[in-house]
Amino acid sequence: MSTTIAAVSTPVAAGGIGVIRISGDEAVTVADRVFTALSGKKLSAMKGYTAAYGKVHNEKGETVDECVALVFRAPKSYTGENTVEISCHGGILVTQQVLRCVLAAGAVAAGAGEFTKRAFLNGKMDLSEAEAVMSLINAQGEQGMKAALTALDGALSKKIRTITDELVSASAHMAAWVDYPDEEIPELSDESLQMILGKTETELSAMLSKFDAGQAITSGVDTAIIGKPNVGKSALMNMLTGFRRSIVTDIAGTTRDIVEETVRLGNVILRLADTAGIRESDDVVESIGVDMAKTRLERAGLILAVFDSSAPLDESDREIIELCRGRDAVAVINKTDLPCQADTAYLLSAFSHVVFVSAKTHAGEKELIVAVEEMLGTDKINTAEAMLTTERQRSSAVEALDCIRQAKDALESGVTLDAVNVCIDRAVDHLLALTGEKAGEAVVNEVFSRFCVGK
Repeated sequence: MSTTIAAVSTPVAAGGIGVIRISGDEAVTVADRVFTALSGKKLSAMKGYTAAYGKVHNEKGETVDECVALVFRAPKSYTGENTVEISCHGGILVTQQVLRCVLAAGAVAAGAGEFTKRAFLNGKMDLSEAEAVMSLINAQGEQGMKAALTALDGALSKKIRTITDELVSASAHMAAWVDYPDEEIPELSDESLQMILGKTETELSAMLSKFDAGQAITSGVDTAIIGKPNVGKSALMNMLTGFRRSIVTDIAGTTRDIVEETVRLGNVILRLADTAGIRESDDVVESIGVDMAKTRLERAGLILAVFDSSAPLDESDREIIELCRGRDAVAVINKTDLPCQADTAYLLSAFSHVVFVSAKTHAGEKELIVAVEEMLGTDKINTAEAMLTTERQRSSAVEALDCIRQAKDALESGVTLDAVNVCIDRAVDHLLALTGEKAGEAVVNEVFSRFCVGK
């Protein structure tokens, strides 16, 4: 018998309604202890997918709120267990009071992600689909939402299952040929095995090559806005955020600390960091800010390097250009509303993506969106295809790909088929860990620890 859990499943904020979810073997019984239907009918007498209007009362019999109780019968519920969802008025205090009544009636407080964890353990979804639930909740852009829905619909699971089934079939054939030599089982030819391994390598490599671009639309990318003082970094930050997030003045060195904000630029989520102007300085505080800016640049997934079109390039600009070499960086030539004096030809030769903007007038904003999407590869993302969306999934795919390459090398070097089979079996284990079929308890707990309580 599973413990009956309960939690508020709506945000902790005032709203139209609040939902308290109860799940477990005794969910309906617990709900009956606190909820009285206006019709007088008990929830325990109701079929699944039916609702009743009534009142929730506390242990003293005092009415807490007027509510609607919706009954789901196992296994046809989100968790696969008996479930009741009580919808009450959406005040913070009201929802807390209703939850308190439910807990007093015998339920226990749910942990982070425990409802979805039970759905996984009860076979309602696999681990990659469960992760898609949080991706959907956290989606901040349309492409991210579509990618999460595709994963929740099982696209990644189906893709991995197809790859796994082909590997398992080849592995079983080799094992049978080795273990039962008298059964006249035909040997799997090296050419056929190479074809299977090559196809698997190609498919996993293709998925991994799109991981960073997928992260940019689902989780976002750390982005550093860098440049020498007074080129318009803070003005660019304000243009992208849509409000005055950073202080803008004509005084060089105004920004000394790092100002951060998350924005959606087209279909990309950028975790922006407006940094101090990079230059040599005798000012101790400004020097600390410059060091922080360089540190943030080193770990950024995307760099927006800002240059002043109204002034000639100097040594500080050239230092910034060198810092950006070999990195995903877009050169943003700002202040195009003023006469141009910068060596734009040099910047065009130093960066693969260069955009001319005026943060003051917002000119060039659309061109910046296009440049960022091209730089990150998000313009080529098809959200209807299977996509790796978490570092855990990526790690499993990397390990599986490494095993496939080892199997190919072993086959080409002429070792015995059972040695090749060991590599294939390890690849299968990593793929099954990706979907959760062979994930250990620690991995499962780690995945759901990132969920909000109530989901």
